[in-house]
Amino acid sequence: MQKRTLGKGGLEVSALGFGCMGISFGYGPATSREDGLAIIRAAVDGGVTFFDTAEAYGPFTNEEVVGEALGPVRDQVVIATKFGFKFENGKQAGLDSRPAHIREVAEASLRRLKTDRIDLLYQHRVDPNVPIEDVAGAVKDLIREGKVMHFGLSEAGVGTIRRAHAVQPVTALQSEYSLWFREPEKEILPALEELGIGFVPFSPLGKGFLTGKIDDKTTFDSTDFRNVVPRFTPENRKANLAFVDWLTTFADRKKATPAQVALAWLLAQKPWIVPIPGTTKLTRLDENLGAAAIELSPEDLRDIEAAASGIRVQGDRYPENLMRMTGR
Repeated sequence: MQKRTLGKGGLEVSALGFGCMGISFGYGPATSREDGLAIIRAAVDGGVTFFDTAEAYGPFTNEEVVGEALGPVRDQVVIATKFGFKFENGKQAGLDSRPAHIREVAEASLRRLKTDRIDLLYQHRVDPNVPIEDVAGAVKDLIREGKVMHFGLSEAGVGTIRRAHAVQPVTALQSEYSLWFREPEKEILPALEELGIGFVPFSPLGKGFLTGKIDDKTTFDSTDFRNVVPRFTPENRKANLAFVDWLTTFADRKKATPAQVALAWLLAQKPWIVPIPGTTKLTRLDENLGAAAIELSPEDLRDIEAAASGIRVQGDRYPENLMRMTGR
């Protein structure tokens, strides 16, 4: 697989990364340890060198699976993880990006990942109670000690990105971006280009909707995060099928799948964009990785733009309480 570089510090990764969250958290019951190890190792075999996890996924269990899976190839891969939440009784209990807590989380992540360094350490969500300069300074100290290689932010606003970058260069921003959610194009992407910061889109397949395998009659497990996402109410899913219908028609023209076109479209936007689709299924992994070989011509991109601009997506991407934690 082709490689891409995130940030000015030369962090080279595969053009498509792998989001590990769904193995342990978010989309129904966790997979077995054996299945989790198998899918991550299959991604390695498919050419993926960039793996995304977080202490919050599980919590904690996802990092352990990622560390075990990648141990044999540790020096050939890039591992990204995140800090920024506090936990009580195994559940998220608010934000905490105090410098002392950042250090505690980094040390715990190193142990769970069974590694001596974190390649990319993100602040998971901006903490309004801690100046971003203090956050960046804490990560800068960890970088100086060799425990962290690169600093990242997630779902941060432009002002926060600039302030953090002035203290410790930001290698990558991770935020939601897809054909289905294009808000980063307004302010975020221009700022990242100006500052030389890479972009790592999560949910590049619209939390699965852009695969074409979900409709208004699809039911989700009671533990599936999508049950509380406004965009995934049955009525909104029914309305949003128009979006997937045109994507499917276009993909047929390219002899590809809707998911492959959605990922290829992201790759075509900027050379410093690295999507991180996740899956627990080997067939989906193969399908996603196939997107890296799909070339969209300028005419293709114009056709996609024309179609997408004519369809209004119904429903917010997060419930209100989670929306308040983005764009700070």
